[in-house]
Amino acid sequence: MKKNILFFLLFCSTGIFSQKINSIINVKETERIETILSSDDMQGRKVFTTGIENAAKFIAAEFTKSGLQPLKGSNGYLQEFNISETKNISEKIVIDGKIIPDSLVAVSSYKNQVHLTEKDSVEIIKINAGDDFRAKIWPCIQSNKNLLVLADASFAPFVNRLKTMSKMKAGKEENSVVIVFGKTDATNFTIDLTNDINKKKLFNVAGMIKGKSKPDEYVIFSAHYDHLGIGKAVNDDSVYNGANDDAAGTTAVIMLANYFKTLHNNDRTIIFVAFTAEETGGYGSQYFSRQLDPQKVMAMFNIEMIGTASKWGNNSAYITGYEKSDMGKILQQNLEGSSFNFYPDPYTEENLFYRSDNATLARLGVPAHTISTSKMDNEPNYHKPSDELKTLDLANMTEIIKAIAISSASIISGKDTPSRVDTTQLK
Repeated sequence: MKKNILFFLLFCSTGIFSQKINSIINVKETERIETILSSDDMQGRKVFTTGIENAAKFIAAEFTKSGLQPLKGSNGYLQEFNISETKNISEKIVIDGKIIPDSLVAVSSYKNQVHLTEKDSVEIIKINAGDDFRAKIWPCIQSNKNLLVLADASFAPFVNRLKTMSKMKAGKEENSVVIVFGKTDATNFTIDLTNDINKKKLFNVAGMIKGKSKPDEYVIFSAHYDHLGIGKAVNDDSVYNGANDDAAGTTAVIMLANYFKTLHNNDRTIIFVAFTAEETGGYGSQYFSRQLDPQKVMAMFNIEMIGTASKWGNNSAYITGYEKSDMGKILQQNLEGSSFNFYPDPYTEENLFYRSDNATLARLGVPAHTISTSKMDNEPNYHKPSDELKTLDLANMTEIIKAIAISSASIISGKDTPSRVDTTQLK
């Protein structure tokens, strides 16, 4: 196997193969796509705006040029789904005879009128002092069950953030999640809620190349194409272009689609998808993930913020959740003899493995990882209007995309299958 990989790399560096990859994945093409996606004309690509609709049309047009097939059940390349946006109008939470102050409650509920007691199907979740709050609260917010979450008082500083975060859900579920801070037990309770529900449409942009010998085994390349839109002006600039976050990842997905379609030698089916609504809660990836049998997904390459050099400099990137499968080791082995290196995520305290669009499938056991170069301790343009094309290193970004293309080859061919994520060890 090692000899085959070395031969493959040698072949990549010379002759026809090298000419093909360089003719498709090059700085000029990187700049063309990135320039359009991060332009002021896209208005920061916020959900429910003309800007994100224009971005979706552009991505779909690029998939058309590449010759991808639409996914089954999609409207062309647009994977449309309904989303419920909810606003809590009133709440009354009583636990063991005591009314809980509104200041200690955060609610996410998707039914106009709610009345629940301990006699109903309500699951109680406890988040104790010392637990990783972010890791535990995220699956609760994403849950389709009725939940009463009892969080230790030490986590009370999170309450306002949870109250103000955008509350949306993809799907038809009408569940309620009530988070109470400062309570550790609940024997008897009543939950009374009044909500204003507004149903809207969103869409991912997705296409595929059917596999030759293993068409029912999937490899996914993904990124999110939404960003923050138009907001508070900084130095007279109010457009949050999101050039790095995540027009960079979306650019990579488009270029990889064109590259693999040109090769047209994939044994496994490859799906390319640009997710919507990552910035508001990961709703696009949640919906997408529910359309697939996770057992048929062999690997997911989620690409997030690759436009700046990593902490190790050029020709490097890190993989979140590196230790949760052997996918990173496979990728690095396929790059043996090159100058490029994949590293384990150095920012484990940020829980990045659970915070991007790979998380939903990873929780189902899929070796789904995010590839990034973002310096989480020093990324000066993150979520600012200054995240523009001029701040990106397009040459290095192009090399990262090439490295992803080359290192994924043995997985796409079916020669390598990454180990599954052990879901019993997930937080």
